[in-house]
Amino acid sequence: MQNTQQQLQIKLKNAPTDASQVCSTASSGLNKEETLSVQNKVRACNTLDVNLHQRIGGLKAKVFVLSIDKKPLMPCTPTKARHLLRDKRAEVVSRIPFTIRLLFECENQTQQLTLGIDSGYTNVGYSVTSSISELMAGELKLRTDIPKKLQNRAMYRRCRRNKLWYRKPRFLNRCLKEGWLTPSIEHKVQTHIRLVNKIKRILPITNTIIEVAKFDTQKMQNPEINGVEYQQGELCGYEVREYLLEKYKRTCVYCGKKNVPLQIEHINPKSKGGTNRVSNLTISCESCNTNKGTRTASEFGYPEVEKSVKVTLKSTPFMNVVRTRIVDKLGCGYTYGYVTKHNRIKSNIYKSHINDAFVIANGTTQKRTIPHTSIQVRRNNRCLQKNRNGFKPSIRRQRYKLHPYDSVIYNNTTCIVKGVHCYGTRILITDGISKPKSVNIKSVGLVKYSQGIHFSAMPSIHPPNKLGGFLEGIL
Repeated sequence: MQNTQQQLQIKLKNAPTDASQVCSTASSGLNKEETLSVQNKVRACNTLDVNLHQRIGGLKAKVFVLSIDKKPLMPCTPTKARHLLRDKRAEVVSRIPFTIRLLFECENQTQQLTLGIDSGYTNVGYSVTSSISELMAGELKLRTDIPKKLQNRAMYRRCRRNKLWYRKPRFLNRCLKEGWLTPSIEHKVQTHIRLVNKIKRILPITNTIIEVAKFDTQKMQNPEINGVEYQQGELCGYEVREYLLEKYKRTCVYCGKKNVPLQIEHINPKSKGGTNRVSNLTISCESCNTNKGTRTASEFGYPEVEKSVKVTLKSTPFMNVVRTRIVDKLGCGYTYGYVTKHNRIKSNIYKSHINDAFVIANGTTQKRTIPHTSIQVRRNNRCLQKNRNGFKPSIRRQRYKLHPYDSVIYNNTTCIVKGVHCYGTRILITDGISKPKSVNIKSVGLVKYSQGIHFSAMPSIHPPNKLGGFLEGIL
């Protein structure tokens, strides 16, 4: 209902004042009989930079401000930022989130701001609140492709090393450092820290609170477990094969054949995110196993088999391992999930990563702001590519000028790079509405590099942007 009302307010911006149930900004002169042809003219600007600084559905964005020595100050309104840029008393530092730097000395007075972080395995919510309003909010989507890329790298290295005639002996005195984490988990920890530091560079944060949690994975699957039962798992007294044969009564789970050779297979293949947990293993005959291939059980025509797979618990060990690592490295405060849930229900706020971060940041009745969606992108484009002349594959180590998610200007329109091809001479760009198209790299101009964490406005609130808009109105 709220989204519908927002669309009506934008589309019917020049509607007559006597129109029912529609907010009108039309002047009385437009209601004259001789000007009826202008009444339904739509004047709502479709540029991101304009809409980003308008009040939409009670939400209003802020312009972040840096001092002359690049120290964060309190954000200002878009109107004040427009006057400062028009009078050349400030300069634009970043477009999203929109940040300016003052070109004169000021008092540098700030308020008490609290940053709330809802840490997670795939999504991280963040919110910055003061005693009056929420100044910044959003959700960061973390990368999940690192384990797959590490497996591919190990495969290529193993293949290359096996072709060597002789390899020097490797000493077995290598050991892991204290506090070592797997590369994928370490990357997620560092991303949490980078996000906090990135927000602190544009806002004068005085207090940071992170939600931590500790999960009992066995109690999550069996709430009645107690005492010695923790040592008696699902495979207690069995081997994996004997357990599966006993569980499925020595019958192929797909065709129901008995007295045939049975094989252990994954219900959800590992290529599609399946794990080696016992709940994801089953037994089948060779014919069914071969016909299934890399398809899931539901794709193979047995959705009831796939329902027996338990939910993966990859995120729970992550929270158990890093729950204190991030707090120790940042030296900040922390809270627990049950406290966040109690405060969220008390304030009658529905659950989401952004709302959880708002509650963590001591948010109650403050005015909300327009949230951002952020993603973590790669900063290197090395990959395996084949030479067109038929030579053996090689690793591309050349760094192209533009990478995916970089912002560029094409025909006075700000677009996002989706990919690079033709050895870096052409790129795929999109404005968010039309399909990606290939253009020459010489025909575009750089606006901003993606820099790892890529901020963007909520697509449900803001349409794609064009060059100018807010800046043209200022300059």
